[in-house]
Amino acid sequence: MPSTVAAAEPSDKAPSGTEAAAIRERIIVALDVPTAVEARSLVAELGGAVGAFKVGMQLFTAAGPAFVRELTGRGIKVFLDLKYHDIPNTVAAAGLEATRMGVWMFDVHASGGREMMQRTVDAIADYTDLTRMRRPIILGVTVLTSSDRQTLDQIGVSAAVDEHVARLAILAFDAGLDGVVSSAQEVSVVRNAVDASRFITVTPGIRGRDATSDDQRRVTTIGDALAGGSDFVVIGRPILAAADRLAAVEKLVEEARQH
Repeated sequence: MPSTVAAAEPSDKAPSGTEAAAIRERIIVALDVPTAVEARSLVAELGGAVGAFKVGMQLFTAAGPAFVRELTGRGIKVFLDLKYHDIPNTVAAAGLEATRMGVWMFDVHASGGREMMQRTVDAIADYTDLTRMRRPIILGVTVLTSSDRQTLDQIGVSAAVDEHVARLAILAFDAGLDGVVSSAQEVSVVRNAVDASRFITVTPGIRGRDATSDDQRRVTTIGDALAGGSDFVVIGRPILAAADRLAAVEKLVEEARQH
């Protein structure tokens, strides 16, 4: 069973009427930029307006662990989105390094299997018990929001998308993870598959009401995601590409409030 992680407990779910401050705390801005200089600028601009920032593969490859430590050392919540997927010992070791960097949250591919996830959970629990460090939230990635039925066919998965998401969510829960990354379209599927109040859902693929989906397929609005049960939403292009990024955040918050 997943352990109770204080940082993993979000505010009340986000039905209509939720205060703006509670919505902002659930927004994770994706630092999908190629340099630490650009990322620092975004953090400085948006740090007081959102709850956390995501460091993904592009920025991590460019700026490395030092930049992550720079952020966590300033008390900024970091979701390290590297989607670890390898043999159990390798993923457990990588998870330990993420923990040492002080990240708030990181993810592994649930399709890596139960042993991979369980070994990671156990290694981090042993380390944080020994060092008294805060245990990060550990998530399992289900099906990427850029994937669809055709994508699953290509890799030999015969189940429907929602069935595969449910299977991976159960596997992640049984391995002791704290939650999953999934499209908002499958949050209800996860909730029905895993009967646990502390099992978190983090939703990428958020777009504004009038935005295009770009390379994402299973996208949704922030209002639909939060009202549907997502605990946190990851937002990149709708904020990063805006001429006024703070105004873009406020527009998204207002969309969620009016849902």
